[in-house]
Amino acid sequence: MVYTDLDIERAPAKVETQCPFCSVQCKMTVTEVEEGVPGQRRTAYQIEGVPNAASEGRVCVKGMNAHQHAVHSQRLLEPLIRVNGELVSCSWDEAIHVISHRLMTITDQYGPDANAVYGGGSLTNETAYLLGKFARVALGTKYIDYNGRFCMSAAASAGSKTFGIDRGLTFRLADIPLARCIVLAGTNIAECQPTLLPYFNQAKENGAKMVVIDPRKTATAAIADIHLPIRPGTDALLADAMLKIIMDEGFVDEAFIRARTNGYDELRAYMNGFDLNRAADLCGLELEQIREAARSYGMAGTGMILTARGVEQQTDGHLAVRHFLNLVLATGKIGRESCGYGAVTGQGNGQGGREHGQKADQLPGYRSIENEEDRKYVASVWGVEASSLPGKGISAYEMMELVHQGEIKSLFVMGSNPVVSNPNAGHVVEGLKSLDLLVVADMFMSETAQLADIVLPVTSYLENEGTLTNLEGRVLLREAGREPPGEARHDWMILCSIADQLGKGLYFRFNGPEEIFNELRLASKGGVADYYGITYDRLRREEGVYWPCPSTEEAGVGLLFEQSFAHPDGKAVFTITEGERWGGVSEEYPLILTNGRVLSHYLTGVQTRRSSSLLARELENFAEIHPTTAQRYRVRDGEWVEVVSEHGSFTVRCRVGDSIRQDTLFVPMHWGGVQNVNHATRPELDPFCKMPGFKTTAVRIRSLKQANSLEG
Repeated sequence: MVYTDLDIERAPAKVETQCPFCSVQCKMTVTEVEEGVPGQRRTAYQIEGVPNAASEGRVCVKGMNAHQHAVHSQRLLEPLIRVNGELVSCSWDEAIHVISHRLMTITDQYGPDANAVYGGGSLTNETAYLLGKFARVALGTKYIDYNGRFCMSAAASAGSKTFGIDRGLTFRLADIPLARCIVLAGTNIAECQPTLLPYFNQAKENGAKMVVIDPRKTATAAIADIHLPIRPGTDALLADAMLKIIMDEGFVDEAFIRARTNGYDELRAYMNGFDLNRAADLCGLELEQIREAARSYGMAGTGMILTARGVEQQTDGHLAVRHFLNLVLATGKIGRESCGYGAVTGQGNGQGGREHGQKADQLPGYRSIENEEDRKYVASVWGVEASSLPGKGISAYEMMELVHQGEIKSLFVMGSNPVVSNPNAGHVVEGLKSLDLLVVADMFMSETAQLADIVLPVTSYLENEGTLTNLEGRVLLREAGREPPGEARHDWMILCSIADQLGKGLYFRFNGPEEIFNELRLASKGGVADYYGITYDRLRREEGVYWPCPSTEEAGVGLLFEQSFAHPDGKAVFTITEGERWGGVSEEYPLILTNGRVLSHYLTGVQTRRSSSLLARELENFAEIHPTTAQRYRVRDGEWVEVVSEHGSFTVRCRVGDSIRQDTLFVPMHWGGVQNVNHATRPELDPFCKMPGFKTTAVRIRSLKQANSLEG
């Protein structure tokens, strides 16, 4: 139970909701009670998990304390506009008028593509859908993308190329306990999706072999039977080494390969010349470790491979995932119970958020904006001419480059904090400061909002109804149970108001999220991500429905690819493309910087750092470093250090421990300012999916005292 002194309107007695954070989307109730004696009353909150198919009633520490940010005294309660360099209060009418007038002025002067939209993977499906429509219909710009580009893009593009479809899990969560071998590559389930951990513990209790691939001995690696402490940046090579062993030792499923895949003969020829010893050396692993892991997966009757940001957030993340998918296909471990591949989605709506139009290249239903038939169909739903829809845009960081170059003059940010989440953060800040117009819609004064010309207050998860799609492709309805505080408005209402002022109100006549969802259903109909058969009524009755679901009479599909894959010929595709060989470290920058998450925080920390209970667990950022490395560079535990790359630097406290490789530093991603790890992150992008190389930046480290004395 957590006590909070409310400075804004209190929540009702009981709210049925779901956690706003990770991709599990745990259901829960938030109950407000008054405690204490007269004159000293205080408000307490009781949080209880509600059983559902995803989390089975579990709630983690973030979910238990999520309400603290929703009722926090720092919530934005009225629109703000910059006057003489300061953000001051204004009315909604003034804010909407100024935004629409300045957007139209920019369009008239520079064209519609001078405006850009930047979304987020925690927005509801309804808002993500509407944001894409807003960009293309109300603004007429091709420039829209979202922060999920930094989360799921590598796995999404790899899944689409290999299977013909991208969905987080190709299996159901309920299948996990019966798998005989589970490979977790670059994912720390125990801290990032802790309510899923019991599924994996059940699998271990049933005799499953657990393989964890991570340069750190995380809480997840601690439960592994085999831990491979890989050198960051060599995941594709490790996947190839495992495949070579599986091929050589006869663990491939020849019947499955011949019947259901393409490209295996070319792959086998390529692997004939593969050097296992060299691969092990480059990966920083013992060959016998790799052999044991490969045999465990190859010999198992059922098995799963799950990847997350450790594999994906690299400049060859797309290919690294595809090389792990080669393992899945070669062993035939997909399309049947307790088998498959899973991309462990990070954000609350990371799955749904990338399906319905806020990505640069997509229209609703996972349709392609470059496909003429797709354009015609969606245009018909929207009531516009297909020729009026702009073409394909560019990725999130590439938009920041155009901002910096002055080609993009305005940026509308909703549900994201690009100042902290983008690589090369200093470059991003410079660009945002140069914009003619920066509008930020947020609950709090984020690092990005601090730079804005206009800041719009939005509602929290307790107040904003809508659907979200969890990591297994299950669409869930989050009910609203609390009135918005102050003048905060729902994000979808804001978009409709601006569109109306831009003269496009005819296309944005919605009275609630259910009406938006019904249009989304129609826009997605017949697409890869078909939501047409899902309704609010069904979601309330069934507590979640898998997509694809083309009819209200059909159940959604939980286990994918039982009969065929989603390519036109029904077959999956192997890849033989070599992963990028990262340039690695140098004498000047001898260490590898990798970033990630900690249990008590989420994304850029805008919400979790407003939770006193969560903040108390991790007050500030840190750099995890091996004792031998700390001694070599003369830094001590708890000391402030400076981490420097060729792109920039940041300062954090040093945390010395032996749970990390000697050549690697780990720094969480949840802090801005001088503690922002992305001041140093390299800006190079994956050529396939435009994922930045968050996990492989060459850096050096020194104590802040040393740095200050040298500069002095």
